[in-house]
Amino acid sequence: MLLRCLAAFLACASLGFPALADITVTDILDRSVTLSEPADRIVLGEGRHLSVLGLIHDDPVSLVAGWRLERSLDEPTLAAYRAKFPAIDAIRTVGGGARSISAESVIALRPDLLVMSLMDANDPAMQRAREQIEAAGIPVAYVDFFSHPQENSIPSLRILGRLTGAEDRAEEFAQFYQERLDRVRDRLAASDAPRPGVFFHVHAAARDCCSTVGQGVFHDFIDTAGGQNLAARVASGVQGNVSLEYLIGADPDFYVATGGTHMAARGGLVLGSGVDADQARQSFDALIGAPGFNALSAVRNGQAAGVWHLFNDSPIHIALIEYLAKTFHPDLFADLDPAATLAEIQTRFSPVAVDGTWWIDNRQ
Repeated sequence: MLLRCLAAFLACASLGFPALADITVTDILDRSVTLSEPADRIVLGEGRHLSVLGLIHDDPVSLVAGWRLERSLDEPTLAAYRAKFPAIDAIRTVGGGARSISAESVIALRPDLLVMSLMDANDPAMQRAREQIEAAGIPVAYVDFFSHPQENSIPSLRILGRLTGAEDRAEEFAQFYQERLDRVRDRLAASDAPRPGVFFHVHAAARDCCSTVGQGVFHDFIDTAGGQNLAARVASGVQGNVSLEYLIGADPDFYVATGGTHMAARGGLVLGSGVDADQARQSFDALIGAPGFNALSAVRNGQAAGVWHLFNDSPIHIALIEYLAKTFHPDLFADLDPAATLAEIQTRFSPVAVDGTWWIDNRQ
């Protein structure tokens, strides 16, 4: 009788308090990843993905136990996070070089999730580390905000949202992003405006010209914004190099340079977080005024621009797409306000705001 009563009690209790179901997602490589509960002790394979977590969590620092210094946050963004979340200095380093991670360091932190990038997927050393980490019982999920940003950024954000219990926040940003992307795509689809030829000069400096883009990343942004990436003809990979003579011969309708604070030491284009308008203008004018660059029709016609390079690894690139669409087709997109889009991301989604100069041009 006592056993029957106990069994009945347990049955009723189970009805009132159902067991929590496992969380299972399919990551960007179509791998199944299962957690018993939302992850709150994460290791990031790319440090800058902390700011991506920040789009869906008010305190992303509290979720991160370790990170790899490769592709880390830029200094002004790191300073902004440190000012609001001093615990950021307790995040442990689990690797520093390109495509390297210490399996031992990750395992020692006992995280409930390791987030890796699609860029890591084909590297044998990274695969070995991932296998060791999974063998220790630590789930690994792959995301991608870089290789194919428009195809994979929102699915990746949803993956992170599901794995960290922030599905609603991820969906809110996804809707914000999709509305703006659809506006650009739909308006171009309904227009017969020709696609101008565009040359993207990445990590731009007048010396050692010119690194450029072939497929993925900025190429996708150019295409979506209604331009034609001229370098896709000669750069078969994500990035390639051409001579200044090639650039002059191609004579694109638009010349777009990318830069960041990392380019100051090379005398290149300085843009981005922590950069004021005067510093950006001086570096941009020096670039487009250099011999060879000053001969480009795009420069002479007021169709040269500079943009922050680090738009390339975060869903905030939607603001860049708007900027490029408005640059290539000013009449068609006269109502777009990419600065307002970026400001809304910072105030509505991100836990920190960082001042800077994100783009610049020579329009008269």
